[in-house]
Amino acid sequence: MEKRDLTKFDLPDVPGVYLFKQDRKVLYVGKATSLRDRVRSYFDDDLIATRGPRIVDMVTKANRLAYEPTPIVLEALVREAALIRKYHPSANTEGKDDKTFLYAVITKEEMPRVLAVRGKDLRKPLLASGEVRLRSVYGPFPSSVQLKEALRLIRKIFPFFDTPKPVLATDKHHTARVEFNQQIGQYPKVFSRREYLRSIRNVSMFLGGRVQELRKTLVREMKIAAQEERFENAAQARRQLFALDHIQDVSLIKDENSERAPRSGARIEAYDVAHISGRNAVGVMTVVADGAPIKSEYRTFRIRGAGNDDIASLKEILSRRLNHPEWPLPRVIVVDGGKAQKRAAEAVLADFAVQIPVVAVVKDEKHRPRELLGVRAGISTADAVLANSEAHRFALARHRRARRLR
Repeated sequence: MEKRDLTKFDLPDVPGVYLFKQDRKVLYVGKATSLRDRVRSYFDDDLIATRGPRIVDMVTKANRLAYEPTPIVLEALVREAALIRKYHPSANTEGKDDKTFLYAVITKEEMPRVLAVRGKDLRKPLLASGEVRLRSVYGPFPSSVQLKEALRLIRKIFPFFDTPKPVLATDKHHTARVEFNQQIGQYPKVFSRREYLRSIRNVSMFLGGRVQELRKTLVREMKIAAQEERFENAAQARRQLFALDHIQDVSLIKDENSERAPRSGARIEAYDVAHISGRNAVGVMTVVADGAPIKSEYRTFRIRGAGNDDIASLKEILSRRLNHPEWPLPRVIVVDGGKAQKRAAEAVLADFAVQIPVVAVVKDEKHRPRELLGVRAGISTADAVLANSEAHRFALARHRRARRLR
């Protein structure tokens, strides 16, 4: 398929899912905040740099395109997962271990729970505590972050439990935790098992991508409740219908930014951590573009976890950085350290479904660059070293400031 072929499709500027096909075979399924802009991005000149050869090959093979508009991004997310599960398209799954994908599951219990589970755990007889059978499985969801955010948003409309142990477990610590979360509105205050199972049914329909059917069900129940003068139930259904179409799912839009690098192609971000025996730990991000530091875009992260664990700290600051979709993504990420740091950064990027090369700067005993791991064509080693040097300098400066302010 070529860019000029897009004129055949009247792609709307709305959320939805899209399917690249080769005749009747589905090659790839994706979601979008704007179908028009998202599909057009597959014909950018820098596609191989931003999405890789697998996607370029898919676009080349495709000769048909289908799409489904959705009212909100969250609906596109669950619809994408349902279509990936239905068609198992090669460009979505090829070269990926299905065990690493995340799935949403509903347990088969007296009070069902809704959980996020890795593919590798689906076949295990145990989930957290005790033997648990599954009532239904939804996914795969390529991004664990987005699935967890989706579940958080869905729970605001249709309350459910996601406790590690069965809801009715008698362990006193578990019971206390459930009761506390009920008081703060995190878990539903169980009114009746029948009503709770109705809420679980709604969650099931949503996660299964049957949102239009769910809307019709709620409309029908609202009308019946009004006719029977169960006005509280009718009002609840009306509120849920309204919420379905007005979910504030801005946080899910990060997908549009996370899969594409910036067009300039020159931005490099470097990360480093500074601490003394774990105290006053500070992480930093520095930016180099076209061989020059962009100090206005430097960022500081006060480490919330164990400050003496450099790997965990790197994962924390990179995760927090990727939760800022408004910041332009770099062409390259540089970390201080060796293979362990490089793998840690790549694991975080994979969790966010971001495809950006990672370069690790290995230092000698005098903390001078000795080796660069992960350098490939198109990456400036001089800029990578400069970004790393700036990160080290900036981290030390911010750490000294943090010590002074204590």
